[in-house]
Amino acid sequence: MKNILLVCNAGMSTSILVRNMTKAAEELGVDCHIEAKSLTQAKKELNGVDVILLGPQIGYELNNVKELAPDTPSAVIDMKEYGSMDGKKVLKTAYKLMKAAQKK
Repeated sequence: MKNILLVCNAGMSTSILVRNMTKAAEELGVDCHIEAKSLTQAKKELNGVDVILLGPQIGYELNNVKELAPDTPSAVIDMKEYGSMDGKKVLKTAYKLMKAAQKK
């Protein structure tokens, strides 16, 4: 099972995206746990996470997150995918990041 962490300012705006990603994972038969946290909370709890996706509104924090979790793939969610709450596309992005990290 893969653990996917979505991070935003308060952890609230991503809750809809988490729901949509969870639905997409069920449809695709993907075994994963997806949760959203505020940036403050996430910085304290990065252990055991397979990929970290930041909301576009806090994309400026990407380098800080990479420093805190250098072995965990992380990226900023595409603004269009975030704005449309496209769970399937964001889920696929998460898996692409994890796959690319395994090749290194």
